[in-house]
Amino acid sequence: MITWLTRGYMTLVYLFLYLPILVLIGYAFNDSRSLYTWGGLSLRWFEAALNNTLLMQATGHSLLLAIVAATGATIVGTLTAIALYRYRFRGKKLLNGLLFTVMMSPDIVMAISLLALFILLGIHLGFISLVLSHITFCIPFIVVTVYSRLSNFNPAILEAAKDLGCNEWQMTRHVLVPIILPAIAAGWLLGFTLSLDDVVVSTFVTGPTYEILPLRIYSMVRVGLKPEVNALATLMLLISLLALLASHLLIKKGSS
Repeated sequence: MITWLTRGYMTLVYLFLYLPILVLIGYAFNDSRSLYTWGGLSLRWFEAALNNTLLMQATGHSLLLAIVAATGATIVGTLTAIALYRYRFRGKKLLNGLLFTVMMSPDIVMAISLLALFILLGIHLGFISLVLSHITFCIPFIVVTVYSRLSNFNPAILEAAKDLGCNEWQMTRHVLVPIILPAIAAGWLLGFTLSLDDVVVSTFVTGPTYEILPLRIYSMVRVGLKPEVNALATLMLLISLLALLASHLLIKKGSS
């Protein structure tokens, strides 16, 4: 009896989580403009979305932002993870705590904090503020991803490289980085996905001259749900799923 109740409860939870996504995907292929009428399968809304100049411009902005932010966060996050793993320094525990604080902070808190910081520093809201903000909230996730791989790393390999005459730079470049490369790539993909999907932080720190796709979709939904939005959201979901799948496979490859 308890088993059936547990299964029924979990089924309801999964339906609550994924049924709206399945409905959205279904309407993306609906030939009818009305959400309440099924007109058969069609790709017309995907074509309409791809031919929408404003949507494509916002998509280009989002992809550029995600690539730059993921790359910057991966560089900083990887160096931070290596420093936390290899070296002892004052404030190490504090740095660990700050990283997890950023991960656990509500998006709205981080958004307001970053907005206040940019106003204080006189940074113009636009591409630069978006990049800095996305790098900030992506770094902790990349640090955790890379550090988890380093935790399973055998330090005797570095000692052997040191005995063979390698200095710190050579050990890091030729021994450590190749071993953790799958985790670095997985961290980049995770950062790319987080940046591409962000709405809350971007709403506060963006400017009128640089519109990204999630905010463009949000503005379109406020005046009525259009079929093009369903199609574009389906494409974004597909890109995110592929990035997360690749990230998972890279982490699995690195751990093996």
